[in-house]
Parts: sequence; C-alpha cells; structure tokens
Amino acid sequence: MTAPGPRVMIVVTHLLGTGHLARAATLARAFVAAGAEVTLVSGGFAVPRIDTGGADLVQLPPLRSDGVDFSRLLDGNDNPADDALFRSRADQMIDTLRRTDPQVLITELFPFGRRNLRQEFTALLEAADDLEARPLILCSIRDILAPPSKPSRADWTEALVARHYDAVLVHSDPTVTPLELSWPVTDALAAKLAYTGFVAPPPAPLHPTTDGAGEVLISAGGGSVGDHVYSAALAAARLQPTRNWRLLVGGADAHDRCASLRAEAPSNVIVEPARADFRQMLHHAAASVSMCGYNTALDLLQAGTPAVIVPFDAGSEVEQGLRAKALSRLPGFETIRATDLDAKGLANAVMRLESGPRRTPVTTGLDGARHSAEIVFEMLEDR
Repeated sequence: MTAPGPRVMIVVTHLLGTGHLARAATLARAFVAAGAEVTLVSGGFAVPRIDTGGADLVQLPPLRSDGVDFSRLLDGNDNPADDALFRSRADQMIDTLRRTDPQVLITELFPFGRRNLRQEFTALLEAADDLEARPLILCSIRDILAPPSKPSRADWTEALVARHYDAVLVHSDPTVTPLELSWPVTDALAAKLAYTGFVAPPPAPLHPTTDGAGEVLISAGGGSVGDHVYSAALAAARLQPTRNWRLLVGGADAHDRCASLRAEAPSNVIVEPARADFRQMLHHAAASVSMCGYNTALDLLQAGTPAVIVPFDAGSEVEQGLRAKALSRLPGFETIRATDLDAKGLANAVMRLESGPRRTPVTTGLDGARHSAEIVFEMLEDR
C-alpha cells in the first residue's frame, strides 16, 4: 500500500479581486497531483466553482476591502469587521491547523502583505510553532509586490520571516521579474528565497466553438474596480461598428451589472457574466482588453493574444503598473494608463495590435505550481 503523501495547509485571503485565491487553488491542485493531502483555507468571499483539484476547502467568515481602501475591511453583511470576527477567523484557522496537523503550512502573501490581518496570521504561526511536530512553514508570493511604504515595514516583514519561516516561494522567474523589482532584498532575505517559476494552470485547449472568434474580449474582474474599462470599451465599440466586442463581467453582482451595461451597449457588443471558458476564447480572439493582474498576465502570455492592458493603479497600487511595464517590452502588448483611458485611445490601440505581428505563446517557465510542490517535497526530505 502506498504511504499517504504529506499534509499541506494553504491559507489565503483575497480582499478585492480573486487572483490570490485562484493562484492558491492552482498551488493546491499541484500538491494534490503530487500526492499530498491538501487543506485550502480561504478568508475572502466565496467564489463559485473554484477548482481545488480535490483539496479540502475551508471557508472562514469572509472579509473584503472597502473598494480600494484596504485599511477598512467589511464582513459578509458589508459591515465593518470587528474584533469578534477576527477572533472567530483566527480560532477557525488554528482549529483547522490542529485538526489536520500539517507537515507543511503555506501562508499566501503574508507577511509581505495583508498586514491588516497580522493578528490572525501571527496567531496561526505561533500555534504552528507550538505543535508537537512543527510543520515546514513557507510564504507564497507573486512576482511583484506592493513596495513597502517605509523601511520599518520591510524590517518588520524580514524579522517575521526570520522568526517563523523556513523559506519564501517566489512565483516568478528571477531573470524576468526578480523580487528586487518591488521589494528590498537583503542578504538574509535572499537566503530564504526559492524561485518557482510562474504559477499558471495548464494551457487551455482550443475552444470547441467559435465563441469569441475575431472579437475584442474585455475582462476587468468583479466589483467596481473595472467599471472604467467597461465604459471605455462600450464607447470604443461605437467607433468600430463592424467589429464585435464582448464584455465579460465578474463578481457576485455580475447579473445586475450586465443588465446595466447592456442598456448602454451598441448592437456590436455582447455583455455576459464571466465564463469558465474565457482562457479558451483567448486563443482565437482578435484582442484582449483587461487590467494587468498576475493571473491575467499569464493567461495572455500563454494564449499569445494581442492585448491592451490598463493597469490598476487606484490609491497607492503600483504592482500592476510595474508588471505592465515589463510586458510592454514584448510584442503584442499596448499599455494605457487608467487616467489616459478613453474611447479613441482604446480603439486605436486595438487597431494597432490587429495590424501588428501575433505574439508567440509562451510555453515554458509557467509550471511554477508543480515546481513549488517539488521544492517543498525536497525540503521535507532534507529536514
């Protein structure tokens, strides 16, 4: 009889979009495929049809940010989160830790981000340190982080890494986006870094139908953060009446938002909720218009789709701008700042992409989830 694989617990809280959860779920699937028993703990709002690949999904009482104000967190009833909610979340995480007794504990983003959740995360870390068999404790971070606003925050993060963490999994290629691009890396921190390559699901197969063929696909996530992208796309579509544009709207309120957008849409625009086959549709789309989150960027690279990217830069956000700057060096990408986004500029960007060469799909360096599992298993063997 084959011995059971290691027990892995992954903890993630997405506060605005769903990218953090999607990446954590991709990691979970890779660990399951490698033979691990995985528990995925999610602290953001539930996402329908999230594919965990057989991992056990534990849903905490959810939190979300108040728009782009990450200092103000709201509960499931859109009320300000209180101490009782934070205690309940911490208790459930610690109960899950003790129940599953993992050999590996992975915190997504923390302590490089989610500082407003530091009480529950540090309580979890301290509980893990106190287990009879302390697990391997790892942090999982994307390619580009929100740079620390002051040196003390970087110092605090490094001290926490030194105290609790065995390693930091950096889901990037250091020759493309080294962590130094967005975060100060000291020699001590560098010794903890393990680059995994980019974390992306397997390339999507070709679409079995013609849905999306020759169209401009617009995707801007859930919630109101992408409203300016959808509005500009509707106006740009009026300038290109012979081209079909398709708006894919995410979020829990997608049905209502679609109805509102349809009321303004010209006849050459299709408006519908986000689709599970979006990645397949990218293969034969004329162009994509989107923001520039980690998962979206990888989808575009895998498909080779000509793309107009409008990096999210509200508040103090710089992550997507840095990523867009890196992508703009490649053929088939046009970047428009949110403050410069208008109908004419968007329509002209799409036309330039259509007349330019098609970018070759990226097929290597995107298997970071599987590589993460390999790195972790090697660490377990070396303990």
